[in-house]
Amino acid sequence: MKILLTGADGQVGYELLRCLQGLGEIVACGHDRLDLANLDQVRDCVRHLAPDLIVNAAAYTAVDRAESDPELALRVNAQAPGVMALVGREVGAALVHFSSDYVFDGAKDGPYVEGDRTAPINVYGETKMLGEQAIVSSGIPYLILRTSWVYGMHGNNFLRTMLRLAASGDEVRVVDDQIGAPTWSRTVAQTTAHILVQAQIGGARWWRESRGIYHLAAAGETSWAGFAQAIMEESGSPCRVTPIASSDYPQIARRPHNSRLNTSKLTHRFCRLPDWREALALCLR
Repeated sequence: MKILLTGADGQVGYELLRCLQGLGEIVACGHDRLDLANLDQVRDCVRHLAPDLIVNAAAYTAVDRAESDPELALRVNAQAPGVMALVGREVGAALVHFSSDYVFDGAKDGPYVEGDRTAPINVYGETKMLGEQAIVSSGIPYLILRTSWVYGMHGNNFLRTMLRLAASGDEVRVVDDQIGAPTWSRTVAQTTAHILVQAQIGGARWWRESRGIYHLAAAGETSWAGFAQAIMEESGSPCRVTPIASSDYPQIARRPHNSRLNTSKLTHRFCRLPDWREALALCLR
């Protein structure tokens, strides 16, 4: 099987490149090799490689910057996946695409299920939603994996920010009224690889029966302040975490207060997911 992996230099792509080994020939493209903002380049790449599987881990993830650069966010997060899907269908490929909890507005009382109405409250979330829609309407065999609060020891993320701040001060002030599940990038990659082993065995029939949207996030929930406190405890840092309200930490883009994703559909069909605190301890070790 020939696999085109995009976003190979990002935090999820970095882990996927390692976890997908053994499934086939991997053609890994970072931003320097494949710029999703260049739709002609995306089209030519997929057509030239004619992969059996496209794993799209590339995305425009600068949530605040997207508010002032919506056209670029739209090209990378929505139009490029749409091109991948359409050309991928032409060459006989399947597609795995990663999406976000930010497609929801965060107003629901409980965890979101896959069929809940999407209603993003910022540009980033809107472009991720439009990317999902473009893939679904393309006709390609697909998996869309929505995840939340992704972190790891590679790339820019909340974990590395907290470790850096802890090393330079004795207190961090962190929002305590946004709830979600911190998800290790390696958990995302390992779960994806596990699913794709099943897909490889099942072939075209598996894709017909299993295609769709799934929520892939760690088990459990916490706030950003709770996540920060766990980072300090697991890393042995004496840095103090002071919980604050979102209103005390103004940001350009609005964030959903509830980012909880119900993962029952994925866990019942494919595999269990680790508790967020267990995964954090493993990541730091």
